[in-house]
Amino acid sequence: MASDSSRTVNNIVTCVARQQPSCHLSVNVLFWWLTADGVNIDELRCFTETMVKRVAVILSGCGVYDGTEIHEASAVLVHLSRAGAKVQMFAPNADQMHVVNHCEGKPTEEKRNILQESARIARGDVTDLVELNVSAFDAVIIPGGFGAAKNLCDWAVKSKNCAVQPDIEKLIKAFHKAGKPLGMCCISPVLAAKILPGCELTVGHDKECDKWPYAQTAGAVREMGCKHVNTDVDKAHVDAKNKLVTTCAFMCNAPVHQVFDGIGVMVSETLKLA
Repeated sequence: MASDSSRTVNNIVTCVARQQPSCHLSVNVLFWWLTADGVNIDELRCFTETMVKRVAVILSGCGVYDGTEIHEASAVLVHLSRAGAKVQMFAPNADQMHVVNHCEGKPTEEKRNILQESARIARGDVTDLVELNVSAFDAVIIPGGFGAAKNLCDWAVKSKNCAVQPDIEKLIKAFHKAGKPLGMCCISPVLAAKILPGCELTVGHDKECDKWPYAQTAGAVREMGCKHVNTDVDKAHVDAKNKLVTTCAFMCNAPVHQVFDGIGVMVSETLKLA
């Protein structure tokens, strides 16, 4: 039979969920709140461990032109941290498609390793992608940046005729088959477009202008048989059937705080599905 403290925890969590169904209460805040109210700390620790969402974040290097977009990765990590998620970062252990001088926006003759470059964002704590075990996670999130279109697939070269890196394709299919949500932003939703035919996603808007310089991507996504949904930068689109959550991020020429907010919505909606 459950103890009084266990019932108290369940009752409070149920109450919060009913009153604020869209609110993700931080595990740390909940822990502090309930222990202050006299709930047994050992039972609470056991309960809160079951609440923590385990999220894999896949990086593709470091830097907007040849790797992961750093602001997007940071936004993903901040919002996951605020939600109390347990995060592990992964990246392919392979050479980048090429290396770009970010001052000039031009390719160089250098060679760089995706995993080693991703470690710059992960503060060294990044794992080879081949070690990602889908059963150990509740969700996966892939930030954007040209690395998603150059190192995780070759969209930057072949557009709708691109091929996805085999390990990435395998993992996305595995998360999808397991009914675990996928969060993607910026250009990374094209990975879902290639792997999950007929899915719904957003890369922003489909009419090119100063605000939407990459709007042609939406047309290419539609040509691949997927449904593109025009969505503003501070929002995300949820494909409930495929448990796919996408936001446009820097596909929009918008201030960084708006990109940050849109990624926050994507992270929140992804965690709701987990």
